[in-house]
Amino acid sequence: MARKKELVLIGGGGHCKSCIDVIEAEGTFKIVGIVDKKEKIGQRVLGYEIFASDGDLPGLVKEYKNFFVTIGSIADPSRRIAKFQELKQLGVEFPAIISPLARVARSAKVGEGTIIMHNALVNSDGRVGVNCIINTSAVIEHESIIGDHSNISTGSIINGTCVIGNGVFIGSGSVVFNNIDLADGVIVGGGSVVTKSICEPGLYLGNPARRNTSTEKLMKIKDSYD
Repeated sequence: MARKKELVLIGGGGHCKSCIDVIEAEGTFKIVGIVDKKEKIGQRVLGYEIFASDGDLPGLVKEYKNFFVTIGSIADPSRRIAKFQELKQLGVEFPAIISPLARVARSAKVGEGTIIMHNALVNSDGRVGVNCIINTSAVIEHESIIGDHSNISTGSIINGTCVIGNGVFIGSGSVVFNNIDLADGVIVGGGSVVTKSICEPGLYLGNPARRNTSTEKLMKIKDSYD
């Protein structure tokens, strides 16, 4: 039996727990530890130790080759993006993690640092960029393109020949109709239905999805205190 490759996870929150389950099921990698805030060192996440903080990364990359960003993202993917780019500059390798319970078509492409979670589907000629989350039971239909650093959330459906921009969040249970383009930075709230292309970033809610500027303001206020 082939020896498992060592893997360091970045971020020890709730999304990390979901990633651990997929990584364990996939079976290629051995998780050696988790990087998080300094005050969390010594804590455990599903049995794996938080053994380092961000300041330790330059030393860790000399010891380990494979890293994976397990920071979740909803309204703002900036932390995921920043950590991915920082590690990329340090020369690490980012595997793509694909659940054995997912279906990725032979003709589909999945970028580095992306996770395809349990029961998700990436259909024929689908393209998923780098550092993406294709969450549990999400569907990416034929010939659709998902930009870098995007999060396609649980049970959401991207129908055929769509182009989804970079840093996009599609909320749980949402549906994007065929032949739709979404600009970079678009947020689609859970349960929404996107029937037309969206050319400006912002928060879109409802059926059909429309921009909601009042909720955008509340989200910005909340983010400033997080």
